[in-house]
Amino acid sequence: MDITKISPLNTGYLCTGYQIEKGLGEKVAMRLIQPDLSFSDITFKELDQKSNQFANVIKQIGLQPQEIMTIYLPVGIPELYTGFLGILKAGGIACNVFSNMGKDALYTRLEDSASTYLLTKKSLYKRLKTIIDDLPSLKKIILVDLHQDEQDETEENPKVVNLQKLLVSASQEFSPVHNDLETPYVLHYTSGSTGKPKGVIHVQQAIVHQLRTIEEVLQLNENDIYWCTADPGWVTGTTYGITAPWMSGVTQIVNAGGFNPVDWFQIVQDQKITVWYTAPTALRMLMREEDKFKGKFDLSNLDRMYSVGEPLNPEIIRWVKKTLDKQIYDTWFQTETNAIMISNRPGLPVKDGSMGKPLSTIQPRIGDDQAQALPANKTGRLLVKAGWESMMRGYWNNEQAYQKKFENGWYDTNDLAYQDQDGYYWFVGRNDDVINTSGHLVGPFEVESALLELDEIVEAAVIGAPDPMLFEKVVTFIVLKNGAEWNRKLEIAIRIHITNKLGPIAVPLDYIIMNDLPKNQSGKILRRVLKANYLGEDAGDTSTMA
Repeated sequence: MDITKISPLNTGYLCTGYQIEKGLGEKVAMRLIQPDLSFSDITFKELDQKSNQFANVIKQIGLQPQEIMTIYLPVGIPELYTGFLGILKAGGIACNVFSNMGKDALYTRLEDSASTYLLTKKSLYKRLKTIIDDLPSLKKIILVDLHQDEQDETEENPKVVNLQKLLVSASQEFSPVHNDLETPYVLHYTSGSTGKPKGVIHVQQAIVHQLRTIEEVLQLNENDIYWCTADPGWVTGTTYGITAPWMSGVTQIVNAGGFNPVDWFQIVQDQKITVWYTAPTALRMLMREEDKFKGKFDLSNLDRMYSVGEPLNPEIIRWVKKTLDKQIYDTWFQTETNAIMISNRPGLPVKDGSMGKPLSTIQPRIGDDQAQALPANKTGRLLVKAGWESMMRGYWNNEQAYQKKFENGWYDTNDLAYQDQDGYYWFVGRNDDVINTSGHLVGPFEVESALLELDEIVEAAVIGAPDPMLFEKVVTFIVLKNGAEWNRKLEIAIRIHITNKLGPIAVPLDYIIMNDLPKNQSGKILRRVLKANYLGEDAGDTSTMA
């Protein structure tokens, strides 16, 4: 069935109303696990009704088609999911961000996207009060956890809306907006190596490739109990923790608790999870604490596991086979691609450590500097033939950066890889300065800018360095102001400052104090030289570095 022929063409409707038409209304769509491992269920019918109510509320307060609503909520808050679907039903563009994001990182995204609405909770709203007045595009701030008669925040700021109060009179019926294939529906922000984070635009047609990945890679069916551990602030958590599984009529587990190896395996056992999608960092943490769970849980219902965010180390694959007696499959994609592009999967023999092979409609190439194909086993740029359905349609307000991503009809992933003689792809590294820490991309520019706000620091450079747990850790090189002294107090101040501004994922784990930083003739900091020196490697010829 061609899902794009279903009317209305609306991803929110396809996740809920369409599933009801298929006879799945009473089926559990989301089982929400609390930190104490108690749980509550939302059926597809309830998911449809609650997202319809939200759509009615935001239409009532003025949301227009193609306006952007940013969702700033932690995993496990039901309104994150019903709100996301309601935005899509109403014809808006949803932008999920991490709830642990600092106020400056949030401001950058709200300001760049010109978001007109923000969905959040009281505690997070208090965190960003100081930036509200500097966001003239922001019309309304919708708080999900005010009581129906609670007025404190709404009286203080007329922009604040009490969601629970408006839901009381909101209808559970809503006619979703009908879109065409090129109508934008989601905006994801990703960090670049320089400058501000870029907003990646995806359109309704992305669902075609999303569903292809469900069929070819995850191979989910309506009997599966599925758990994707990714936060929806990350593209994985949106594509594979909201839209693709629900468009497939699959029951999803959502865990509101933090990482705890015993709790995680308790959830896998008690909820009879059949397919588990997670990340190498989480798996490495499980490996480190295997004595807490090894042999203590019944994992007989778990059929297979998948990994995403960074290369899956061969030792993890072997550990999963030995300790859990399961097969785990690596998957590769990016924010810009929206969904899985190259992967290992059932039916394809796994070469431990490889990225696997491309999906049926994806045409990758290992290219040289002119995008010409390189022979087998030769490292080069990982390129993808442009035109797949879930390809990004732009960088928000940055057409020049978008055009630079394509060369002669090929999308440049900025990853380095090679293809072996059997057609398997192997990841080698990034071709830019972006840091992949725990599967999340951190742009050095944002961290450096935040560091320079501290009085004691006159120059700063940030790199990523290999780390056995995080894949890459954030390392910073600092030049102190005359008279300033490096000590534990200043390190703590830096950690707090970066956490408040950007979030804990961007906090440096290693600090190198220097008298000056290496630069080229134009004054650009040579991160490559710093990284080579840090790793004890040869920086190569630096005489012509731009």
